[in-house]
Amino acid sequence: MRSELTLRGAALRLEGPLLALRRKVEVGLNESVEVTGQDGRARRGRIVALDQERLLVEVLEPTAELALEGLRTRFLGEPLTYGVGPGLLGRVFDGVGRPIDGGPPVAVVAERPIDGLPINPTARELPRDFIETGVTAIDLMNSLVRGQKLPLFSGGGLPHSRLAIAIARHARLLREESGAFATVFVGIGVSNVVAEEFRRSMEHSGALERTAMFLNLASDSSAQRILTPRYALTAAEYLAFDEGRHVLVVMTDMTNYCEALREVSASHSEVPSRKGYPGYMYSDLASLFERAGRMRGRPGTLTQLPILTMPGDDITHPIPDLTGYITEGQIVLDRDLDRRGHDPPIAVLPSLSRLMDQGTGEGFTHADHPALAKQLYAAYARANQVRILASVVGEEGLPEVDRRFLAFGDAFERQVLSQPAARALEQSMAAGWDVLKMLPRAELSRLSDAQIARYLPEAGEGND
Repeated sequence: MRSELTLRGAALRLEGPLLALRRKVEVGLNESVEVTGQDGRARRGRIVALDQERLLVEVLEPTAELALEGLRTRFLGEPLTYGVGPGLLGRVFDGVGRPIDGGPPVAVVAERPIDGLPINPTARELPRDFIETGVTAIDLMNSLVRGQKLPLFSGGGLPHSRLAIAIARHARLLREESGAFATVFVGIGVSNVVAEEFRRSMEHSGALERTAMFLNLASDSSAQRILTPRYALTAAEYLAFDEGRHVLVVMTDMTNYCEALREVSASHSEVPSRKGYPGYMYSDLASLFERAGRMRGRPGTLTQLPILTMPGDDITHPIPDLTGYITEGQIVLDRDLDRRGHDPPIAVLPSLSRLMDQGTGEGFTHADHPALAKQLYAAYARANQVRILASVVGEEGLPEVDRRFLAFGDAFERQVLSQPAARALEQSMAAGWDVLKMLPRAELSRLSDAQIARYLPEAGEGND
């Protein structure tokens, strides 16, 4: 590592968080710096652009008190790092990893680069085993698997913040490793009110004891917002791969992150791509999401549940579109379900967990879980088709079996998707079996005769 260097009298201009300097030293991109003004306060930053004559420093803290006169810049000769160690859990940090809960600094045992280190593909293992979130539409129908990255697509005004807190509070493992489970909760670009709600909810539920919380406020700079998930994921990697914990990272809202990326890119005068976002947004998002996974020979796992709001409810917008290419499925919130009072308003049909088969069934959840999920999905899809037909010919013009599917669709949304409180998987499965009793046996083509006889004896007695 190159030794530290200090530069004086090289400042050219200061525009917002961007400080332009004459290049008098040999430095590289993304190296960390400390910028100190006449007030004697050191502010962290990093090099974001350079050429033969000049370099551009992005200051991560407020620059209102900085003046060019007397400004000193110290180059640390290394990328931005985060000091990690025991004591991360139960703490609340700001967007760049500084404690804001009034507690002492974390005892540092290692300094890790916040951009992480690439996981060797040969060291990766397939995500496996089940994480219970307490949300029936996820646990029963689109299960989350350890090591997976499963985003939640929401829209403006939908209750994704409330859902994020509910998942962070209730997520757990089903078997003996449950004591090694931990959560890293990341609020990106949230208001002071929402940040305080996040913190208070986690404290009152007792979930904060197994949670490290990182809160980036809407009033913080865009440059700091880009770094928040990187600091949080660095802490998560330490908890997972050093301490051997099974870590779930809940990040909300990734749309705020992408907006900050666009703003910073524009300030660097970079050529924009789709809708003004930088052309490298795909690789930038991948550098975050691909930090999830399981590693051969390491006991811990890192699972990600990033949450984003789709601008204009447009699932083809660049943010959800690119996210979908990187991740392994999506959970979609529906505005119509929300208007009808269903909570959480998760749309099952467009939702998908591509790794669900790696974490459900015998040895993971329950031997009959996959068959039940497939039958519910098929029956609900049929119910939605019948709803379209009923809007044309009227419910009275439908045959008896179609009227049963209409009733099933309403009951499925009311009794299975909607839930007043968190459910264990056993409760979710019981709710699923209960609504299937409304359908005739001949329509239960995804279930075996033994399953019908065990759970649906009424159907087995001739409701054809």
